[in-house]
Amino acid sequence: METVARYIDYTLLKPEAVPADIVRLCEEAQRYRFATVCVNSGYVELAVQKLAGTGVGVCSVVGFPLGACLTQVKAAEAKAAVQAGASELDMVMNIGLFKAQDYERVRADIQAVVAEAAGRVVKVIIETGLLTAVEKKTATELVIEAGAHFVKTSTGFLGGGATKEDVELLAQVARGRIGVKASGGIRSFKQAMALIAAGATRLGTSAGVAIVNEEKVQT
Repeated sequence: METVARYIDYTLLKPEAVPADIVRLCEEAQRYRFATVCVNSGYVELAVQKLAGTGVGVCSVVGFPLGACLTQVKAAEAKAAVQAGASELDMVMNIGLFKAQDYERVRADIQAVVAEAAGRVVKVIIETGLLTAVEKKTATELVIEAGAHFVKTSTGFLGGGATKEDVELLAQVARGRIGVKASGGIRSFKQAMALIAAGATRLGTSAGVAIVNEEKVQT
């Protein structure tokens, strides 16, 4: 069951999620040995408590889901999440500033979160569904320049999601310098394996249990 499970950030970011939902997420993540659980920052402390000693990491989103808040706010959220025990951070790029080609501020925005991460893994969501092919390439280079560790396709909140073509493109630009996280709409084992084959080194999905159970049946 570890073949695909080790790629998965098991995700629950719905605004209506209650503490009992997070507890269940953590129990399933431990059972299936996912890479991390991915939760809103307000639930990091709970997830850390439930996963202590299991080997499953806790990933907090930052500036989610729009990425349009002040850099100081993102940095503060990143710092608080780290203090609560987060082992990884998934931040949303400031897409509006990027579209305006204000690359210096976009880079600085990412760097501020990387600094507060204090060596922990930082993934940057560029929201590929809102970008042209050229913009996807430029965004990936900015993520690399800013010192982050992954470029991530999508929040999953704006429709669309991860596609094989986008993952291939990001992987081609990254050239192994950073990882590629595919996220948004990943529901089946077949889809997960196609994205991994395209170059994804991590998958963000709320359907992790179904995917792993499907893998078990097929293999």
